[in-house]
Amino acid sequence: MYSSTFIFAKRQFDAAFHRLDQAIAAAARDLPGYLGEESWENPSTGWTSNVYYWETLEALQALMRHPLHLEAKAAQANWLDGYQVIIAKVLRAYGDDKLDHPAQGSRLLP
Repeated sequence: MYSSTFIFAKRQFDAAFHRLDQAIAAAARDLPGYLGEESWENPSTGWTSNVYYWETLEALQALMRHPLHLEAKAAQANWLDGYQVIIAKVLRAYGDDKLDHPAQGSRLLP
C-alpha cells in the first residue's frame, strides 16, 4: 500500500478550483487501486492535508499522470500559497478495527 499526502496552504479558491478539485477526486476514486482518502486541517498553521491511499505505486502514478491532475498542478499558484507532496510506502497498519479506514484489513507486513 502507498499513500500520497498533499499538504497545502490556501490562497483563495474560486469556482474553477472547486470544479477541478471535485473532478480530480472523482477521477481518483474511479482508478483501479484507489483505496480511500482522508483530509485534515491544522488550525495552528491553517494548512490542509489530503491523504490518498493506493494499492500500488502504479495506481498512484496513474492519478499523477491524469490530465485533470496535470491541469491542477499547472494552475496551483492561482489557489495555493505553497504545497508539499509526500509519497510513502505503508509498511504496517493496525488498530482496534473501530475506525473505517482505508488501511483497515490491509495485508501488510506484520
